Amino acid sequence: MNETPLVLVSGGSRGLGFAIVRHLLKEGYQVATFSRSVTEEFERLREEYRDRLFYFYGDMANRETIEDLVKKIEKDIGPIEALINNAGIACEGVLATMPPGQIEQLIAINLTGTILLTRLVVRRMIVRCRGIVLSISSIIGLRGYAGLAAYSATKAGLDGMTRALARELGPRKIRVNAIAPGYLETEMTGKLDEKQRNQITRRTPMGRLGLPEDVVGVVSFLLSPASSFITGQTIVVDGGITC
Repeated sequence: MNETPLVLVSGGSRGLGFAIVRHLLKEGYQVATFSRSVTEEFERLREEYRDRLFYFYGDMANRETIEDLVKKIEKDIGPIEALINNAGIACEGVLATMPPGQIEQLIAINLTGTILLTRLVVRRMIVRCRGIVLSISSIIGLRGYAGLAAYSATKAGLDGMTRALARELGPRKIRVNAIAPGYLETEMTGKLDEKQRNQITRRTPMGRLGLPEDVVGVVSFLLSPASSFITGQTIVVDGGITC
């Protein structure tokens, strides 16, 4: 069995998740990831790293699928040494007029599914007394933004889980942290019009939107021994917009 550390990344086929997967592969990790679909770019990466990149179909809103997935990964590939909770969707709209089904889907994927996946993985980490859990949160969960109340609630929930779980798992030598990116150049911000993008840029001290590459270095740090005394923290990567 391959002794290279195995990292499970949820939603790793596009956007920030894809950038994380690609970066970890370049650093020598084994990576397992799942999503509901893949891009051509991901398929090319999969071909390049066929011995270390493992893809599975998985829906964060389907508990049975996720349970089967974790069991299969541990049985066929090996123990999950680190979990990166990246999968999520964004929905914008005033809460008073947002359809209930949209709210339920947002919570099911961004929060409930992430908590259930984390539960499955840490149960196995506890037995081994080692592991790392890293969740991709958002500055939206740290500050108030009109039209993003439901989305903000899910991301703030991840930050709360991070702090509480760090206390639960610290005695088992398992570290739990989160990263809160600002506005990144990904599919999620592709819907912004020029006026919105310019407004964000003006409010950002670094004078631009972030790139996925701005986040992956922090991921590497939090997975490395250099961060061995850091747990329960949410690291903000936003170019200073929340200063």
